[in-house]
Amino acid sequence: MISLLTTFNSNHFIHSIVVIYLRDNHQSILYIYLQNSACIHQIHHLASSVLLLTYLSLSIAFGWNSILSIKMRAKVLIRFLPLIVATLFVVTSAGNFYQDFEITWGDGRAKILENGQSLSLSLDKASGSGFRSKYEYLFAKIDMQLKLVPGNSAGTVTTYYLSSLGPTHDEIDFEFLGNLSGDPYTLHTNVFTQGKGNREQQFHLWFDPTKDFHTYSILWNPQSIIFSVDGSPIREFKNLETKGVNFPKNQPMRIYSSLWDAENWATRGGLVKTDWSQAPFTATYRNFNAQVCVWTSSGSSCSSNKSPSSSSTQSWLSESLDSNGIAKVHWAQKNYMIYNYCTDTKRFPQGPPFECLA
Repeated sequence: MISLLTTFNSNHFIHSIVVIYLRDNHQSILYIYLQNSACIHQIHHLASSVLLLTYLSLSIAFGWNSILSIKMRAKVLIRFLPLIVATLFVVTSAGNFYQDFEITWGDGRAKILENGQSLSLSLDKASGSGFRSKYEYLFAKIDMQLKLVPGNSAGTVTTYYLSSLGPTHDEIDFEFLGNLSGDPYTLHTNVFTQGKGNREQQFHLWFDPTKDFHTYSILWNPQSIIFSVDGSPIREFKNLETKGVNFPKNQPMRIYSSLWDAENWATRGGLVKTDWSQAPFTATYRNFNAQVCVWTSSGSSCSSNKSPSSSSTQSWLSESLDSNGIAKVHWAQKNYMIYNYCTDTKRFPQGPPFECLA
């Protein structure tokens, strides 16, 4: 909500302008206090920063230090207010870590940076850190750019996943297992349904994920779950409920992410331990984008009775891999897969799980 309060003094000059932007039960306030030549600002969050920058730009453009009277300054601000408000809504509609996520643990080791445009997690010997989405989703298409812990990251695990709660929870996992300097990261994927996982597929990436940001995506809709890296699919888990395979479709999930110490198993089965002389270890996140069905007590934000316009914006709900996407999955699995539960005969001596045969 945007509120504009104008207060007049005895000379009918505007004494102050207060713009209030309310979001997610948190209050963002910008005070522009005009009295004589004084201007006092109180800034909270990106939305108010946009307003302040606009005000300061107008100040420079019009030479407000001495040329314009207080009354004229106020008139110019009011004239430009619709543009300011429009800009405000455009900015806040983009993915923003203040808006979309909350830090859940780490005692200051997780930090939202760049006015909500990026987030960093750090790990030292005392603790790791983590965050989660403010909202639950029942189906989602999410993208996140990550730059992983550089150098000797052995023993560390960076996670990015969707999960519900409870002993019969559903979960869709990206986990990044650190390694010694020069050795490749292991990208670990898994799918839990009704509390049952054991569907691991692991990959070595075709690039160094510590040198730059790369995009990791999960598409979760009623037909399938698709894992992608930089827009290229690497794994698909289909809905085979008609064949007796559980599929996550009834439990809303949040996005979770963490950086933590797993030296007992993460690197070469726990043979390589964490080198704490390299701490703190840091991973960075940015450019979160999502198309989601937000779950509330009243149900899903994706209506079952969709209009033509909403159908076009919710096309991801029926998205699946075409022949080109299937070819990309085969390429990734042929060239970069290092473990596939479907071919692990020691774990499944009676034959692979049914979804591996479909």
